[in-house]
Amino acid sequence: MTAIPTTTAPRRPRRIAGTPGQIALALAIAAFLLMFLVLPVATVIYVAFTEKGTSTFTLVNFYDFVRTELFMRSLWNSFYVSAMSVVWASVFALPLAYLTTRFVFRGAAIVQTLGFLPLIMPPFVGAVAMQLFFGRNGSINLLLDDWFGFKIDFMEGLNGVIFVQSVHYFPFILINLSAALRNVDRAMEEAAQNLGSSGFRLFRRIVFPLAMPGYLAGASLVFVKVFDDLATPLLLNVKDMLAPQAYLRVTSIGIADPMGYVISVVLIIASVTAMWLSARALKGRDYATTQRGGGGLAKRVMTPMEAVFGYGIVILILALVLAPHLGLLLLSFATIWSYSPLPDAFTTAHYARVFGESSVYIKNTLIYATIAGGIDVVLGVAIAYLVLRTKLVGREWLDWMATAALAIPGVVLGIGYLRTFYGVTLPDGTPLAALWITIVLALAIRRLPYALRACYAALQQISVSLEEAAENLGATKARTVRRIVVPLMAGGILAGFVTSFSTAAVELSATLMLVQSNSDAPLAYGLYVFMQSAAGRGPGAALGVVAVILVAACTFLSHLIIERSQKAKGMGH
Repeated sequence: MTAIPTTTAPRRPRRIAGTPGQIALALAIAAFLLMFLVLPVATVIYVAFTEKGTSTFTLVNFYDFVRTELFMRSLWNSFYVSAMSVVWASVFALPLAYLTTRFVFRGAAIVQTLGFLPLIMPPFVGAVAMQLFFGRNGSINLLLDDWFGFKIDFMEGLNGVIFVQSVHYFPFILINLSAALRNVDRAMEEAAQNLGSSGFRLFRRIVFPLAMPGYLAGASLVFVKVFDDLATPLLLNVKDMLAPQAYLRVTSIGIADPMGYVISVVLIIASVTAMWLSARALKGRDYATTQRGGGGLAKRVMTPMEAVFGYGIVILILALVLAPHLGLLLLSFATIWSYSPLPDAFTTAHYARVFGESSVYIKNTLIYATIAGGIDVVLGVAIAYLVLRTKLVGREWLDWMATAALAIPGVVLGIGYLRTFYGVTLPDGTPLAALWITIVLALAIRRLPYALRACYAALQQISVSLEEAAENLGATKARTVRRIVVPLMAGGILAGFVTSFSTAAVELSATLMLVQSNSDAPLAYGLYVFMQSAAGRGPGAALGVVAVILVAACTFLSHLIIERSQKAKGMGH
């Protein structure tokens, strides 16, 4: 009896525990993260729990923190400002998200785009611009006093910080809530309407609870960002908040003062707790719907009265949140703008000064943000590949370590870098913390999570079979990554780079105390210095306009890259 020959399918290469090259890469990334993220943060925590000048463990520093009225007031103020900023950001975001996702709303795309604009302006720059409109002697109060004989304290003390932060960060809630609302099964709303529910009751009992994951994701981001912000309170002369206190203790008393480190630990705990509570609030609850949004119920056409009310609300909110951009633009051309609703006259001299003597800020920013973005995408691609394509033991820790940077306030990282690297000197005696490369490293660590998520998402969309086919044809793993994986990830890599670049370009909290001279200062530092004095606010506004244009161009480019990448994938399928 003749045996029937059998054919064997080509052997599919298995994901292995790791080649020597992959192990070396993982160790190099771990060393980088340990050196420039874990070590500085651990140093801050170590100093907070040790006696000054010794290595003896103690809780006395925290006892001093608790019994100091200024610090406890700062802690309460930080929580209060963050919570109220979430409340007011929700007031701005909810109507925009609901109207543009649940009704036939002409201009919905424009509303969503304009609603995103506040994020492309550094909040401390927006603070100065908003003072011009809403300050004690700003345009609005001058008109109110002239017409009605009273003024409103929009920008006084903590109110000013809340106002600025809620206007600046509300897009986080708008973006996440809008996405969540689009994914809610409209058939559920239709069923509720058939049972007699409508209007605000329908929104409160059905729609909003189903969109809760998106809302909480945005709200927790707003809380953490506001809690950690350093420059906005300082520019508004509000010093009794935690981040300004940490900065002031280290810069005025010195890096040996333990209270700056204690405050930093409190900032870390608050950030981690806010993120944990957000995740905890969603745990164990089912928000799933039978199908993604769009099913069942079409967008409703508004009645004439609803249209008038809806468009009125949208125009009012957009006018409010775009006021900082208008104020900044007017100030950048103003000769004098004081005790008058509008500038007395206009000039281009501020721009001439910025592109002349202050061009070093722009040049440094382009260099620093480019290098930081490059570091981030290299690390992002490497970590994503190790996590998704290998079975290296502990590979998830690389992802967790890199992502943990989100929970570390910028001021804490800055203090950690000062303490850790100021004692490390080069052969010529220059401290490592005084070099411009330290600023780049701080920016790279701060923005690494953004680039990592973009690279991770891009690699998830690439089928492993493409790599296996290349390896079956004899390609080495390194060649497969270089010739197959990286080109297919190009869209995600570019989007990650642009996101990292644009956000690093206006980062200040982590770099404010690392700048040793104007020649090494980035654009955000130059903005902060200009805005400190009335005479410098014109050139500062011009520099701010440059920053906004730079970030806006990067944001637009990022969206363009993502759209083209998605279209290319669609055509490929």
